[in-house]
This record gives sequence, structure tokens and C-alpha cells, in this order.
Amino acid sequence: MDYLTLKWLHILSATFMFGTGFGTAFYMFFANRSGNVQAIAVVTRWVARADWWFTTPAVIIQPLSGMWMIHLAGFPMDSFWIVASIALYALAGACWVPVVWLQLRMRDMAQHAARDNTPLPPSYWRYERIWTVLGFPAFSALIVVYWLMVHKPMAW
Repeated sequence: MDYLTLKWLHILSATFMFGTGFGTAFYMFFANRSGNVQAIAVVTRWVARADWWFTTPAVIIQPLSGMWMIHLAGFPMDSFWIVASIALYALAGACWVPVVWLQLRMRDMAQHAARDNTPLPPSYWRYERIWTVLGFPAFSALIVVYWLMVHKPMAW
């Protein structure tokens, strides 16, 4: 695969990763604020699916295509922007893995509450607070990674 095609794939997967993550977080955050158990059940089900269908493949493609482009372009792996990008990507991933686990639990709790016409359990709201808090460092890290990818600074 030539460099420009690989770069296109890298940008496309970054768009899917960030766009799906931000979009699903937006809808889940506000569905939760509505308190409507039926709406929360629908949104959490689709958020879990979107993470599986769109975010997960992009999360895999990103480092593979990035490393391949680094190799093709001949950048040294110890370049500041590469090391910082990898560290921040790892931080985002360290936040995302528990978020996925939380989303799946929240989805299941919301489905049961909607089916049984009961309120969401207190554990749902505890998970929701953790889910929300983990989103901030993950999204912030990815924004900085995008800046590093574009600017490629040698050092701060």
C-alpha cells in the first residue's frame, strides 16, 4: 500500500474513532440526564454496538497504520512527537477499556430496568459517573495526539 493511501486510511479511522466516540458519548450523556429509562435503554444498546462496529476497528487500525507510515516515512521512533503520541494514545486506551466494560454493564442494567419498568439501580449511576470522568482524559489525550500528528514537533 502506498503512503498516501495508508495516510487516508489512518485519517479515516481516526475520524471514525473520535467521531463515533464523541457522538455516542454526547447521546449517552444526555440520555442519562433525561432520566428516561426507556430512552437510556435504547441509547446504551446503540452506544455499545457503535463501539463494537466502529470504534474498536479504528482503535486497531490507528496504531498499525501509524507505525507503518512512520516506517515508510523514515521517522525515528524516538522522535518526541511519536513517543508523546504513543503515550497519549495508551492513556486514551487505558480510559477506553474500562469505559467499554462500564457501557456493557450499564446497557444490561438499563435493558432490565426498561423491561421490568423499574428505576435504574444505584450502581448504574455510580458507573455513569466513572464513565463520564474517564471520558475527559481520553478525549483530551486524543486531541493532543491529533495536534502532534499534524505538527510533528521535535520537542516542547
